[in-house]
Amino acid sequence: MMKDRLLEILKPYGQEHLLAFWDRLGPDQQRSLARQIEAVDFLQLARWFEGRNRQADVRRLAERAAAPPGFRLDAAKNPFTAEQARRRAVEELCAGRLAAVVVAGGQGTRLGFEHPKGMFPIGPISKKTLFQIHIEKIIAAARRYGAAIPLYVMTSPATHDETIAFFDAHGRFGLPSDQLVVFCQGTMPVLDAETGRVLLDAPDRLAVSPDGHGGMLAAFERSGALADVRRRGIRHLFYFQVDNPLVDICGQEFVGYHLLAGSEFSTQVIAKRDPLERVGNVVEVDGRSMVIEYSDLPDDCARRRNPDGSLAIWAGSIAVHVMDVELVARRAEGVEGLPFHIARKKATYVDAAGRRVEPTSPNAIKFERFIFDLMPEANNAVVVEVDPSRAFAPLKNASGASEDTPEAVRRQMAALARDWLRQVGAEVGDRTVVEISPLFALDAEQLAARVPRGTRIAEPSYFG
Repeated sequence: MMKDRLLEILKPYGQEHLLAFWDRLGPDQQRSLARQIEAVDFLQLARWFEGRNRQADVRRLAERAAAPPGFRLDAAKNPFTAEQARRRAVEELCAGRLAAVVVAGGQGTRLGFEHPKGMFPIGPISKKTLFQIHIEKIIAAARRYGAAIPLYVMTSPATHDETIAFFDAHGRFGLPSDQLVVFCQGTMPVLDAETGRVLLDAPDRLAVSPDGHGGMLAAFERSGALADVRRRGIRHLFYFQVDNPLVDICGQEFVGYHLLAGSEFSTQVIAKRDPLERVGNVVEVDGRSMVIEYSDLPDDCARRRNPDGSLAIWAGSIAVHVMDVELVARRAEGVEGLPFHIARKKATYVDAAGRRVEPTSPNAIKFERFIFDLMPEANNAVVVEVDPSRAFAPLKNASGASEDTPEAVRRQMAALARDWLRQVGAEVGDRTVVEISPLFALDAEQLAARVPRGTRIAEPSYFG
C-alpha cells in the first residue's frame, strides 16, 4: 500500500506525522502528498537540523579580512580606466555575449501589495512597474548595441503563474518572446525549530519556502535555461534583483571591468557610511573574496580602520553581479550546489488537530542559498564601487517606513533624471519631478541628442 511505503520512508527520521490526515484525504490528495514526501531528502534534512547551531568562526575570518580587489570611484589606483572598460564592454555587448538574469521571486507583502513585487508601479510620473522599467532598459540596450540581450526571470512558486500572466497581458512590454525566459526557483521543506519535524501547510501539503536567491543555480540548470544560454553563445550573466529600478543593466563600466580583470564573478558595492550598516560585507580572506553578513560581523571588526581613518571593511554588496556562464555551469552541475544557510522565521502551519496556527514569534527553520557564495570559488573575483545615489534605490518597505519606501525610491529616480538633464544643459528646478524612459535615453550621453541645451523644465515632465 502507498501509506505503508511512505511510512518506511518517514519512520527512520521521526516524520510519520506527515501522514496524520492520510485517511481523510481523497485519492488525488494522497497521490500529491506522496509525491511531495518522495521528493524530500530526509537524511540530509536531519543532518542540517543536527548542525543548526554550528557556525563558522566568523571572528577569525573577520580578523584576517582585507579589502577586496577591485575598482573604486576614486580611480587613481584602478588598474584600468573607465574608458578602457567601456570600450571592452561594447565589444562584448555588440557580439551578443551577455544576458540578464533578474531575481523576482518575492511578493510585495511588506509594501502592502499582494502581487509579485515586479508588478509594483514605481515610475514617478508614468507609474510604470519595476518589470516594465527593467525590460525597457534591456530593449534600449539591445538597440544601442545591435544585438539581443535575453532576459531570464527567476520566479518562485508564489509568483510564477501571476508573473507569466502579467507578461502575457502586456505583450512582454515589447521584448520579443524568444528573448524572455521565465523559470521557477526550487523550494525546501520548513522545519519546526524545536523538533526538526517538517511542518504541514495543509493536511495534504508540506510547508515549503523558496530556497533563496542562490537557488538560481540549480533552477537555471533544471529549467533548461543554462542549456539555452549556451545555445545562444552567451558567456556572461548580468544578475540583479527586481526591486532596484536604478540598476544599470549591462552597464558598460561594470561589465568592462569584469572583462578586463579576467574575473569570473564581479559584484557592485557601495562604500559603507557606517561600520554597522546592514549590508553584506565583501572582503578578501586568504586570497579569496567572500561576503560576511552584517549580522555575523563582530562590531569591533566592523569598526576597524586603516591608518588613513577609512574603514578596513568598507565594501557593501548591493546584489548586482556579473558572472561567467562557465562558473555557473561548474557549480550548477556539481553534486551539492551552493551551501544552505539556516534562517529562523515565523511559519504558519497545521497542528495535530488540523487547526491552522499563526505564530507570533519565530517557530521554524528555513533553508536558503545565497548567490554570493559563488564568489570564493570564482577566479579573480572583483568588486566595482558605484555611487548609491545613481545605482541603488531598493524598494523594500511600505510608505511611512524610515527608508526604502516607494516615495524615497521615486525621489531618487527623479533626482537622477534631473541630474542627467542638467548635464546636457537643461534647466530644471530642484523639486521638479521628472522621469526619463529608458526608451528615450539610457544615460545622459543619449539624452544630449534628444533634449536641446537651454531647455527649461518647470512642471512635472515625462520624457518617453
